Amino acid sequence: MNQILRNEKMLQKWAVLWLCLAIPALAWGQKKTSAPSHTAPSHSTPQTHTAPSHTQTAGHGNTTAGHGSTTAGHGNTTAGHGNATAGHGNTTAGHGNTTAGHGNTTAGHGNTTAGHGNTTAGHGNTTAGHGNTTAGHGNTTAGHGNTTGGHGNTTAGHGTAAGHGNAAAGRGNFHQPAGTRNVSLRGGGRANVRANGSIRSVDRNGMHIDRGLHGGRTVVSVHNNVRVVSYGHGGYVQHAYFSRGGRSFYSRTFVVGGVVHVGVYRGYFWGGRNYYGFYPGFWYHPGFYGWGFQPWGVPVAWGIGAWGWGGPWWGYYGGWWNPYPVYAAPYFWLTDYLIAANLQAAYAARPEESADAGVADAGSTDTAAAPASTAVTLTPEVKQAIAEEVKAQLAAQQAQAQAGGATAAPASASASAAPPALDPANRTFVVDTAVTAVANGTECGLTSGDVVTRLTDTPDATDNTVSASVSATKKGDCASGATVAIKVDDLQEMYNHFQEQLTSGMGELAKKQGTNGMPKAPDTGTTASDVPTPKADPDAAKTLQDQQAEADKTEADVKAEAAAGGGL
Repeated sequence: MNQILRNEKMLQKWAVLWLCLAIPALAWGQKKTSAPSHTAPSHSTPQTHTAPSHTQTAGHGNTTAGHGSTTAGHGNTTAGHGNATAGHGNTTAGHGNTTAGHGNTTAGHGNTTAGHGNTTAGHGNTTAGHGNTTAGHGNTTAGHGNTTGGHGNTTAGHGTAAGHGNAAAGRGNFHQPAGTRNVSLRGGGRANVRANGSIRSVDRNGMHIDRGLHGGRTVVSVHNNVRVVSYGHGGYVQHAYFSRGGRSFYSRTFVVGGVVHVGVYRGYFWGGRNYYGFYPGFWYHPGFYGWGFQPWGVPVAWGIGAWGWGGPWWGYYGGWWNPYPVYAAPYFWLTDYLIAANLQAAYAARPEESADAGVADAGSTDTAAAPASTAVTLTPEVKQAIAEEVKAQLAAQQAQAQAGGATAAPASASASAAPPALDPANRTFVVDTAVTAVANGTECGLTSGDVVTRLTDTPDATDNTVSASVSATKKGDCASGATVAIKVDDLQEMYNHFQEQLTSGMGELAKKQGTNGMPKAPDTGTTASDVPTPKADPDAAKTLQDQQAEADKTEADVKAEAAAGGGL
């Protein structure tokens, strides 16, 4: 009996010991089973994983999906970054990939849904749903596809202007208009010929010739550091003048309609190319510039009689442009002065360009031309943009005059600065002479008085063009609102001409102030520039004539070789 009692007590001790060991083990087991398992969660799981704005988080989320999905997650992360680079609009595609990462948690089933989501964000990503590993590669390809889409956006519209980086690739369509062909010339050189047989451009023996779409010719040649440029009714001969403060200055002798005048231009070497900017020969006193961009107390009525406008040009462009009925400030008066001067130049060039057209478009059946505008007007918005440009230039000139004139050149005039044509502060340009632009791979013309707004700041490396929007255009020119590729050299000359006209307009304003109800201006005195005006080149007229004769011969040779079937 005592033995039995001893056995029972021994069993009780072992039972207590077993319970002491079992209870903690049971608690440890419950704690362990509360952790997330590796089983793929349901489709509602993304609700507990709020989609982060960075696709990298989505990639980490894919790691949870399973060991096989880890690679796909990393692939999606890369794809998300690719889409972000492709274009601002494609950022949504990156967010779509975030959802794809969570979808991958379902071990592939969610990936189909993710693929559909990506289809909306960046077409072509549907492949993403065909396997986790393929998904990563598919998205990477989608990123590249979106990049191409970003390039195409350059032509899409003004919104592309915000994405300056996209512009360069989009301009790949502008390098050579459709329907043209290159011709290798015997003895060296090359030409570009339009589908109708007319010459578009020629490069030979240091001479470059540009033929406008509907006539008009610009010839540029450089020999012995002398630059000669002729354009229909005139041209100029440019010589090196002197250097100061690390800046080079050049003299230009203009011969236009038999009238000779001389100007100074400073050189810019930027992006591996030479540019030349107008440099004033004198400065007005600061008070006159300030008067020019400040409002008058009472608006000034300045009728057609006071302007002295009239004649054929006035009637021809009467429906396109309307002068201000009154002028609230001098810079509005100057705006109408500039527009009128350009329209008079455009009208004077019409018969010359028509006579010069020759084969350029006579009897042409070439349909590869950009849509031309119909009857349009210079809108108040575009005119206000020109007025704001006038006002900004007057303010800049006042600041420079206060600092001592040209000797205290602003930072933008430093030796390493971009030329004014590419200065982000300068967007609005008024066309000075006829130029040919390219819209969506087809050519169209711009004539004096048309207005363009530069959209991009970095020139195309192939043809040195930038993208611009046609803000105002006359009948027969590039369609208003079109996005065109235009040469930086052409924009620079537009800027130069604008500066020259503004100087001329200020001179007229100085003469007119205090008359016909216009308030009297403060001191209109001037101070000579630090760069004295050079003497005119006495041989300029003959040099221009010789260049035109040489260009005639070159074009005749090109036509003969092109007709013989030469080409590339």
